Amino acid sequence: MMKSLLFLVLLCVWALSFAQPPVIEQCPDRILGNERRRTCPKQCQHDKDCGSKRQCLCDGPCGLSCVAPGRTCPWPVPAAENLDVALLSPSPSFSAQMEVRCHPGYTMANDLDVMIRRCQGDRQWSGEEPVCTERGHVEVKAHVFCPLPDDDELLSVEGSAGLGATVQYQCAEGSVLVGNSENFCHENQTWRYPHPICQRVFCPPPLEVDRGYLVAVQKAEYKVGNTIYYLCKKNFLLDGPNQVSCQSNGTWSTAPFCRARCPIPAHRSRVIVGGAKRWPYDLTDGMVTHGENVTFFCKHPQKHCSFTASASCFDGNLTAPSCYLDPTWFQYKLYPHRLVSEIDLCDPADLEDSLQ
Repeated sequence: MMKSLLFLVLLCVWALSFAQPPVIEQCPDRILGNERRRTCPKQCQHDKDCGSKRQCLCDGPCGLSCVAPGRTCPWPVPAAENLDVALLSPSPSFSAQMEVRCHPGYTMANDLDVMIRRCQGDRQWSGEEPVCTERGHVEVKAHVFCPLPDDDELLSVEGSAGLGATVQYQCAEGSVLVGNSENFCHENQTWRYPHPICQRVFCPPPLEVDRGYLVAVQKAEYKVGNTIYYLCKKNFLLDGPNQVSCQSNGTWSTAPFCRARCPIPAHRSRVIVGGAKRWPYDLTDGMVTHGENVTFFCKHPQKHCSFTASASCFDGNLTAPSCYLDPTWFQYKLYPHRLVSEIDLCDPADLEDSLQ
């Protein structure tokens, strides 16, 4: 009985040893000493070792490193003789592959016709810059680079960092470039200018508007693109856009005005407002809004007829035309039908004669 039980235990151990999953190849250890890479991103074991913008990914000879997957390698690459280049991935982002193929009759220094290069975490393609030469005349030529700036989520670099090449710098939206936007790599692996930096842009708290108020969360500073709204107090009209935005230069777009209504400077004569002939006291508070036109009736200097002249309300000010004369209380009470606003309009010919 004991022998049978021991046999079963040994059989289970043997079965479990074969049921274990195969060992998955791990990411290679980080290269130490004389690296072919100029720099390696921060070493990591898990995503939590990196910031919110980066992930812990296998970066070739650099091993597990904190990489921003959205960063791209220079593309398209500069044209070279006797070879063709094709991108094998949808975009030149991290881990993307690029195929380099020599023209027929040409080969690379390692006697290969095709090379696959990978986009690394340092935003450069892996391996040396390929050179295709005629078969039997292979020349080994290593490509040397100038050092790129440290990873910066605001700064992007376009172009090749090889000797004699030029790169361009760009800043992410909401930041401004401080320094030169273009740089040149010298033969001694130094740049013509220091690398620029991207400085975030903020707007100060927006200005108050007279007779209005802000509809916004009060903050010490606002990011580029932030929008706030304005409202006017009762009986005031908003003149301009009802919102302003924080611009890339750190200033707000043009703020609106809150314009006042205008009292109509006519008391005993009808006027035309909004296409209708009305007594001023029939209008709310005897006033019109900012920008509204008011048409007054003026008396012909020689004839018993009237003509019209208009004026506009601007922020509480409305001045009657110089030809208008408000009737007296006596005229208004005893001879209302003779008021200038109630008599017939002049014939256009009569007006032309009076102006000559």
